[in-house]
Amino acid sequence: MKLPDIKILDEKHKILHTKSTEVSFPVDQKTQKLCADMITYLKMSQDEKIAEKYKLRAGMGLAFIQLGIPQRIFVIANEKEDGTFEEYTIINPKIVSQSEELIYVGEGEGCLSVNREVEGIVPRAARINLEYYDFEGNKKTIRAREDLAVAFQHEIDHLNGILFVDRIDPKNPYKDMEKMREL
Repeated sequence: MKLPDIKILDEKHKILHTKSTEVSFPVDQKTQKLCADMITYLKMSQDEKIAEKYKLRAGMGLAFIQLGIPQRIFVIANEKEDGTFEEYTIINPKIVSQSEELIYVGEGEGCLSVNREVEGIVPRAARINLEYYDFEGNKKTIRAREDLAVAFQHEIDHLNGILFVDRIDPKNPYKDMEKMREL
């Protein structure tokens, strides 16, 4: 498998703080290929040998804005316990409902655009219901829980010009931790 030529922008790029625009349908072949390449890149980044060879940081999700393309598209490659992947291409997403229960990633969230250690936690809904579209413009819904819910919320933040570091209280990075469940 060949590593796709994906250039991920660092958090210093101002475009990462812009709101992405809605995508119109049907989605062109070039965009579909980029989505497939992004998923391949994420899957390769989660393979320890490949990641070491190419000096990749493991990533589960990637938004178009992270490549400098302000369109409301992101992909997720979620490795399951059996080593296979659940792959998602999410276009024009909207969270239609979410749980009141909040969770956070114990070791802290990471981001392929944030190339530094970050102290603190990001409160996320434990469960979300999401509406989105496929390449042809067909409306879909998905219910996500736990890690997948965190990943979806993280990527939707990207589409709205928000980085996870923006959600951490600089004065109290572990604020309200006792009111949430750790993942």
